[in-house]
Amino acid sequence: MRLATILLVLVSLLGGCALLPDQIDETKDWSAQKLYSEAKGSLDESDWERAIDLFEKLEARYPFGRYAQQALLESAYAYYKFDEAESAIASADRFIKTYPRHPNLDYAYYLRGLVNFNRGDNIIARLLPRDPSERDAGAARQAYFDFAELVKRFPQSRYAKDAGQRMIFLRNNLAQYEMHVADYYMRRGAYVAAANRAKQVIESYQGTPAVPVALETLVGAYRKLGLDDLAADAERVLKLNYPDRAKL
Repeated sequence: MRLATILLVLVSLLGGCALLPDQIDETKDWSAQKLYSEAKGSLDESDWERAIDLFEKLEARYPFGRYAQQALLESAYAYYKFDEAESAIASADRFIKTYPRHPNLDYAYYLRGLVNFNRGDNIIARLLPRDPSERDAGAARQAYFDFAELVKRFPQSRYAKDAGQRMIFLRNNLAQYEMHVADYYMRRGAYVAAANRAKQVIESYQGTPAVPVALETLVGAYRKLGLDDLAADAERVLKLNYPDRAKL
């Protein structure tokens, strides 16, 4: 009899586990407005994980209407702040494709650019700062294209000015990245590869601070290759355009 009583108590306790507070979804009866309001509140309080969870529930339960539209866009921002770059870009892309006439479409392009602009900027990178030109060049190029698309399609956007400034920064650093690679080739005696990188900077990144460095590299690479005429031509261009740098 005592054993039966103990078993009954154990069964009751195990059954009660299904009703633990952590397993009860308090949001199951929330309206779209309530879900959005709570998610936005979490976003404002920098509780990115809860905001993402609530925005996703809102989209799943109420896939149509203005709250779902805004939830998709704001979840992209929450993913971005939560260092989930791929999810942020996926949400921004889905917003762009689903709502091509939305009044906040410019922000979706801007956000996509921001995600790529800051890709790889994790806690380690913040603790151990490095030259921005040494970051992932692929993400930097994509960020440049994202911002360029924004400026082209929405020149009057409130985000266009910042996007344009970031484009200048990215272009300068992409040119500098190419020169890091050219220097790597020079130090290893791969002079043809170094010259090709330098020429790419001169042709594609006119006006950036890396151009005179590229000309210097071109002169040095041509000399190492015994191409004295080409070296002299590059040196003349260097002296003409950057007389203070022409000390070779």
